[in-house]
Amino acid sequence: MLAPIEDIFCEIDDFCKGFYQKQSEYLLPNANRKRMRNCRMSSSEIMTILILFHLSHYRTFKDFYHESVIKYLKPYFPKLVSYNRFLELKSLIIPILAIYMKHKSGSETGMYYIDSTTLKVCRNQRIHRHKVFDKLAKRGKSSMGWFFGFKLHLVINHKGEIMSFCLTAGNVDDRKPMETLFKNLKGTACGDRGYISKNKAQILFENGLNFVTKTKANMKKIARSSFEKYLLAQRSIVETVIEQLKSICLIEHSRHRKPDNFLANALSALIAYTIKPRKPSINQRFLMDYNHTLTSS
Repeated sequence: MLAPIEDIFCEIDDFCKGFYQKQSEYLLPNANRKRMRNCRMSSSEIMTILILFHLSHYRTFKDFYHESVIKYLKPYFPKLVSYNRFLELKSLIIPILAIYMKHKSGSETGMYYIDSTTLKVCRNQRIHRHKVFDKLAKRGKSSMGWFFGFKLHLVINHKGEIMSFCLTAGNVDDRKPMETLFKNLKGTACGDRGYISKNKAQILFENGLNFVTKTKANMKKIARSSFEKYLLAQRSIVETVIEQLKSICLIEHSRHRKPDNFLANALSALIAYTIKPRKPSINQRFLMDYNHTLTSS
């Protein structure tokens, strides 16, 4: 395990302590509330193990837990529980995983990219037999063909940092969550041709965000500045981020047996990506030259 376990755990533990302390201030007293025993493992320990899996070379969490956590990481987690019990505990930390992922959002740089990717839950041949995500997953169509599952919608900045994300069913239009994903973001954003919408672009422009895309063959050409053309040419950076989420952080697989496990896996994979020291980014030299030109003019 090459990941800095102590650093990851300390950062998560500090966040959890602050979160639960702040949360306790808003809880109403209830004399009839049943006593709840504290879990043997803390939330920060459970979160750390989930995130470490996505930073490891293991392809399945079961192998990681048995071959790495139990054998070699027991000194770091002295109150380790069994594998089956750990799977039950995963669903309890989904809310704090989501909040921590929001806490790990990137810095506002004024240059953003948006894209979506498929999260398949089974092969197309098994759609009619699939029961785990019944009435949750939907059929959708991407550039790679039909699939059954969900969509991950992602906004990143030019440094490769995740700014916002959301999960939808597979049949949801990519343009539907745009306003939510770009909320409070100012500057310039780029997307592919699937995000072309005059109404959406106008709404985002009124909110302080200039949204640009390439035009289709049957559309009238739009004059773009050299800065906008450069950002559009570097749009593949968001596809590189998605590829790393799938190939390195293993955000997608078809072995889920509960919807809760799917959410915990997706959130911990996103957090694991934010911890990676090196992320895809675009050339800074052009941006520095461009900013210097604006300043001098």
